Amino acid sequence: MAAISFPHPLLDRRAFLGDAATGLGGIALAALLAESGKLSADSGPLRPNVLPDAPLASRPPHFPPRAKRVLVVFCSGALSHLDSFDYKPELVKRHGQPMPGAGKLVTFQGENGDLVKPLWPFKPRGKSGKMVSDLLPNLADLADEMCFIHSMTARSNTHGPAENQMSTGFTLDGFPSAGAWVSYALGSENRDLPAFVAIPDPRGVPQVGPNNWGSGFLPAVFQGTAFTADKPIPHLARPAAIPAPTDADTRAFLRTLNEEHLAKHPGDTELMARIAAHELAGRMQLRAAEVADLSREPAKVRAEYGADNSNKVKAGFARNCLLARRLLERGVRFVQLFNGAYAMGEGVGNWDGHKTLKAQYDIHAPILDQPLAALLRDLKRTGLGADTVIVWVTEFGRMPTFQKGASGRDHNPAGFTVWLAGAGVKAGTCYGATDEFGYKAVEKVSSIYDLHATVLHLLGLDHERLSFYHNGIERRLTDVHGHVIRDILT
Repeated sequence: MAAISFPHPLLDRRAFLGDAATGLGGIALAALLAESGKLSADSGPLRPNVLPDAPLASRPPHFPPRAKRVLVVFCSGALSHLDSFDYKPELVKRHGQPMPGAGKLVTFQGENGDLVKPLWPFKPRGKSGKMVSDLLPNLADLADEMCFIHSMTARSNTHGPAENQMSTGFTLDGFPSAGAWVSYALGSENRDLPAFVAIPDPRGVPQVGPNNWGSGFLPAVFQGTAFTADKPIPHLARPAAIPAPTDADTRAFLRTLNEEHLAKHPGDTELMARIAAHELAGRMQLRAAEVADLSREPAKVRAEYGADNSNKVKAGFARNCLLARRLLERGVRFVQLFNGAYAMGEGVGNWDGHKTLKAQYDIHAPILDQPLAALLRDLKRTGLGADTVIVWVTEFGRMPTFQKGASGRDHNPAGFTVWLAGAGVKAGTCYGATDEFGYKAVEKVSSIYDLHATVLHLLGLDHERLSFYHNGIERRLTDVHGHVIRDILT
């Protein structure tokens, strides 16, 4: 029998059944989304009301926050979790043996050799008994203040893309940094300083440099302002030939001209934004120099940080830590403090320990340890730690093996450690775990998306709703991923 041809697609049985199935699936999906609240009036994007004439004005969070501000400490180069915070007795036991099941394991730089135990001994610390190595003894003494996430994972085993992901949520260039998102969402509590400050290492910048504090497709006003204690924002000082009263009168006159010009062009948001930027620059002339003037710090405090240490790099990083505290106490919303730089080459000025890890880390560890421990103690002593969340990160971990023919560990994004402290964080606890050798996250596996979601949550921000419309997409810091790690929150 010849096949029957239907004159209209609606009379095609297969098409009818297919369309019906799709329609029923859509109805079911809509019902599930409605039940979960995803289709409710309060489930759509939340874009802050950014005033053109005051883009950094303080804005309310989505819900009551546990923290007002963020300090991110970024150890560039991938500090080895196995030699610092993630103790693996089995790695000690099987030192010198091949890693079971690995065969001729090839990672970022090539083939790996045998398992290698931690190069510094681990000891129980504080009341929690948390095992931390002697690599960072001052920070180890503060283990009871920290919440360790031992199951962090990254999406790249290459420094540049991994740095991008840790700072922006994406491995590709062109996306806003976490600090820019926070500035966009919340503005600043200080009208005379930037909402977001990045403090590069005294030795230079991380591998992808300004990507770590850039604004991406967000308005440029939300990017981080980069300066250090020894290299403050340039060109702020008043020329000696211009008396202070004349300078003040000139700024007041310029403000009058701007206001008159704006009155003639009401609603010109670009003009309003330019005026706001120039006025912030004028106010920063007065305040930025003051905040970077560490001579006002007591000698006892400078000594605690190591700000006058004979090791010039350590002293420089110590002064950067002091600068970070001074910025936070003056209402800067987001401070990103870097330890390690790439201008000096692989492992020389950073934590990228491929070839001679022990010798290099013996240089880097003292630079980080005393100053950062002093900063944590200072934040607690001054009360800033009660509403500041401190986040210590590195771009990925390192292998439990040494590279073949070398005395260092290769890149490992499959499992590593980050830690948090301060506002809203369960102190003296651990979350997640890597396997018995510290190679791969196996328990409560976490992602950088989860970390970002958790930090935003502590600031009172819903990571699924904080968005910016760009190129037809509602963009988020966490893309379409991420869950708040509620088990680590108080």
